[in-house]
Formats: sequence, C-alpha cells, structure tokens
Amino acid sequence: MQLTKLKGIGEKTEKDLNKLGIQSVEDLLRYYPRRYERFDDAMLLEDIMRENTANIHSVECIFKKSPTMIRTASGKIIINAVAYDVSGKSLNVKWFNMRFLLKSIIPGVRYVLRGQITFAGNVASVVQPNLYKPEEYETLKRSLQPVYSLKAGINNKVLIKAIKAAYFEVVFPEENVPERILEKYGLCSIETVIKNIHFPKTEEVLREARKRVVFDEFYNFLMQLRVLRENKSYEKNNYIIEHDERTQALMDALPYELTKSQKRVFNEIAYDMKSPNVMNRLIQGDVGSGKTIVAVLALMNAAFSGYQGAMMVPTEVLAKQHYNTITTLFAKNNISLKVVLLTGSMKAGEKKAAQALIKSGEADIIIGTHALIQEKVEYTNLALVITDEQHRFGVKQRDTLNKKGNMPHTIVMSATPIPRTLAIILYGDLDISIIDTMPLNRLPIKNCVIGENKRNNGYKFIYDEIKKGHQAYIICPMVDESEEIDAENVVEYSEKIRKVFPVHVNIEYLHGKMTPDKKEEIMQEFSLGKTDILVSTTVIEVGINVPNATVMMIENAERFGLAQLHQLRGRVGRGDAQSYCIFVNCNENDTTKKRLDVLAHSNDGFYIANEDLKTRGPGDFFGVRQSGAMLFDLADIYSDADVLSMANEAVNMLTKAELEKYSSKSSFYLT
Repeated sequence: MQLTKLKGIGEKTEKDLNKLGIQSVEDLLRYYPRRYERFDDAMLLEDIMRENTANIHSVECIFKKSPTMIRTASGKIIINAVAYDVSGKSLNVKWFNMRFLLKSIIPGVRYVLRGQITFAGNVASVVQPNLYKPEEYETLKRSLQPVYSLKAGINNKVLIKAIKAAYFEVVFPEENVPERILEKYGLCSIETVIKNIHFPKTEEVLREARKRVVFDEFYNFLMQLRVLRENKSYEKNNYIIEHDERTQALMDALPYELTKSQKRVFNEIAYDMKSPNVMNRLIQGDVGSGKTIVAVLALMNAAFSGYQGAMMVPTEVLAKQHYNTITTLFAKNNISLKVVLLTGSMKAGEKKAAQALIKSGEADIIIGTHALIQEKVEYTNLALVITDEQHRFGVKQRDTLNKKGNMPHTIVMSATPIPRTLAIILYGDLDISIIDTMPLNRLPIKNCVIGENKRNNGYKFIYDEIKKGHQAYIICPMVDESEEIDAENVVEYSEKIRKVFPVHVNIEYLHGKMTPDKKEEIMQEFSLGKTDILVSTTVIEVGINVPNATVMMIENAERFGLAQLHQLRGRVGRGDAQSYCIFVNCNENDTTKKRLDVLAHSNDGFYIANEDLKTRGPGDFFGVRQSGAMLFDLADIYSDADVLSMANEAVNMLTKAELEKYSSKSSFYLT
C-alpha cells in the first residue's frame, strides 16, 4: 500500500520517509523504535546533580531571554539559551539546527526541558533537549514513548502520527508460524506485536511484542539454514582437491611459521576437499589470528588442481587489500596463478575485462564484493567459495554465490567472537573450525578505561605515539549531530580535536555515508601514513589493515556491545610495535564500568563473547540498543540468546510439510 494513501502524508513526507528506507505502509509498520523513553516527574537541578547519574531528566523551567543563534564554520546552526528551574538555578541549553526555536520560545512562559543534563562544577548544561508545554508533558508522564532513528526532514512526532494512521489501514496476513509453536512458547500475534511494539502501555507488553519480533527474525534465519543444510547434507564431492606441493612450498617460505591452530584448521580443510563429500566449513578466529593466510592456501590448492576459487568480502576496501596482499605474496614467491579483482565501483571496462577472465577460466582466484554474485558473472569451474565476515551477508547471498558453481566447497570466515553454544545454532549448516591462538609476533594490546574528565590525557598519549611515527584511530558512534542522542560524532569531533592537536598533525574523518571512492581515498591515505589520526565510525570495523596504527580511542564506549568493541580494537596491534586501546566511558554507573572492565583486562575474543552473554540483559532495548554480531533488525544474539535457542528448537520441531509450507512465507511482511 502506498504511503500517500495515508491521511496526512503528502509527496514531501513520502520522500522523507523513503530516505529512511520506508517505501510502503508495510515498511512503515516494520520500522521499529530504536528505543523508548519514560516520562517521570520534573526535578530540580540541585536534585539531579546530587543523583549524579547519566540518566535522562526533566526540568520545569522558564527562559528570561530569547535564545541566540550562531553558525559554525561547517554551516551548522547552534541555538543557545539559558533556562531557570523553579528554584532559580540556571541551565545552559544548546540545540543544533533548530532555528524555529528562536521564535517559538517565549521568555517568561513555563516549559519542561528533557535531556541528559551534565555538570561542570555547579554549572549545569544540556545539549539537544526536547521541549514541552507543561500540559503536554503531563499527558506523557509515566508512559513509554517510542523514539525512532531519523534523518533530516522528518521528526519523531510525524513518524508516530504516520504509524498510528497505518495501523488502521493494513490487512494483517496469516501467521507464518504454526499455531502449536505460538502456543508452546507463549508468543503473541502479529497484530498484537505491531500495536505493542510501537505504542506499549507497559514494559511487560513491550517485552512480549519484542520477544515475538526477535523470535521471528531468528526463526526465519534458521529456517533458511535448515533448508540449506537438508539440500547439501552429504552431497557428493565434484571437485577432488589434493594438497599441492607448490602450496606446501609457499607455506615453508613464509617469513613466519603458522600457529598450531592454523595448521590444524588448514589440515581439516585439506582433508575435506579431497573427501567423498562437499566441504561446508566455518573458520572462526579472533581478529588478527591469521584466517586469511589459511584461506589463501586453500584457494591455491583449488587453483593448482585446475579449478577456480572465489572469496567474497563485505567491503570494497577489504577486497582491494586482500587482492593486493595475495598478488604481492605470489609475486615474491614466483606463484604464477592469475588473481582477479571484481567490485561494484570498478569502471565498466575494468568489470568487463574481469568478467571475461572469469568466464574464460583464465582467472584462477577471484576476490571481490557482492559483485561476484551478479548475473553477468559466469564461472568456468568454481570449486571453492570463501565468504569473509559471513555475518555481514544474508544466507541467500551466500547461497547465490554457491550456485555459481556445481556444488562447490564452501568456507565461511568470521572474526566475530560468538560463544560456541550459539555458533552451533547460527552456523548449523557448517562444520566449525576455530583458530584459537594468536601469531607469536603479536604483542597483546594494552587497554584502559577512562572517564570524560581524563580525555585530554588520552589526547596527550595519542600525540606521544604520533611523535614516535605511529598513527591513531578515534572511533565515534555517530556521523552527524543527532536530535535525540548526545554522543560524539565524526564531523563535529574532527573539528574539535583539530584545535587540540598541533597544526602539523593531519586529521581526517571517515563514515559510511561517504561515496566508495571517497572512503577508499581516505583509507588509502591512512594506510600510506599520510594521515596521523583517523576519526571514524564503525565503518572501519572490517576492511582496513594498517600495522603502523598503534593506538585507538573509542568515544562513548558504553554505547557498543563488548563483542563489537573487541572487533574495533582489532584494527590496532597488527604490527610489531606495542599497541593500545583507550575506552572513553561517558556513563559512570557500576554496570557500565563492570562491562568495560572485561575489555580492559582481556584480549581474548571468545572469553569476551561469553562475558558479553552474561553481562548484557534484555533491558537494553529500553535504552540505546547495543550492536549484535548478526545483522538482525532487533534481535541480538547475546541479550536474546534464550530466544535464539527457542527459535532453534521450534525450527527443529517442524515437519518437512510444515517447512515447505511456512518457508515460502515471510514473517512480519504484511500484505
């Protein structure tokens, strides 16, 4: 159903919704809140300061003067004002890009301000608070209000209004989960879910609604895996691949010796590829554990047996790095295999040339992104398919690449530390190999957690490393200033630290909204050592390898899951020099400190994953959602581990007839 059929949605609002990925009324109802807000009684600033927490608070106040406006060098508008609570204590207020407040705030009129209030001594400040009339605030008190991810042109109120209108227009489909399973696990209906996930009256109904969404996300994923597993179980090996002496010669010529776990995993792969059945194997190894060289050796064996091998990775930068690493390694060791790169941003002529080499069979090893699975790409005799960072590809994408060959051997690799109990479920169609030791030349990363008041000490440490000739990352959780969250962002942050570091320190920023060419240019400059500090979002979580980068500072570390923090930290410690990671904790409560201390005292990804499983609770979704290891909308394999097990049990309960009936339906896709 078209969005413009809803009351109050015209063409402009429709375009704004499209920017959020909302193309239809059904998409609108599936656009779940990012978090929920509780509205409690307004407090005095003095009481908030005494409470000393980083919670969101409300203050009843007046403005004695109208707000003022300034424009930054980057063109952003900042609105400044001073509010006074009922006791007369002042509060410095700042808004970004909300020029209309200049006219709408009336001096002397009573308002309620709501936001995260901070104190520097006795001076109280708040950035980007919400502003309410007292009577409006009264209607919201002690309720849960949805907060959505937004982009310029649309605000939370408009989105709420549109979703309410959509709820009464849509026709809900037949359930895609058998009734007996819904009853067994006490799962609510789709219609109840849509109502209660957007507009919950209590936390309990919200938990029940979210449980059903999470269940369905896991359930659909695991159903696809079961279909794959049943279709591939004990398939005959069409490509008998022996371990080649030329591959062994390269192993012997490497400037380092493979670790025991690398050798064990490679032997498992080599055995599989010459066995009677097709290989379907997961290589799970911590960041920096040496999965790539194992994959390269497997690709070499396939190529020396006269077949093609392909490796698909999630980013163009990572594809180019792998391509450069492999071609350099082969050139140094006189390996005559033809390696071809294929990515989406390549020029038409380059793509055509690469595709011709692949089709003719001249390409022995193909490295690329999702471009490898496009219709125009034809393989001659694809015998080995490797998918790197598998959790960033859907099951269907991985299967599409497999179908480019005649039941090729499959390896999927992941550096995401997932506890084995969960990995067995999530990778149910694969045998699991784990590289659990690090290369001998890797020095353990030294870690520390600091508060905001020690940030300048962190900057000094970074500058000391730069003076030694090294480089640094600073990670921020956001791209631009948000209307709802006060968190460091790459654009404003970069401007701020240029005033902190000497002018000769070269600082650049990087985020996912940049064009592929721009991202490549910035990463290339950093890899060549031309950039001293790279301020980035989590876009660098995979896809960049700079051994000279020795220190990483992660701002607002409390906003990330432990597993993701560990992934980010893996960008340093990749060379011979001692490396460091500084976690900036902007939330001083005991739970946050306990979580981050796990990282401060361990570099073991699998230990961290298990601790993440213990320390993260289902209450996360009432605040800022942590990042999970798989790309689900709401589900998180750590805090929702119990629902994952439930969904796995449910899928295993399905008869073949039920699997055929229900796998053709998509849960939560309304008609």
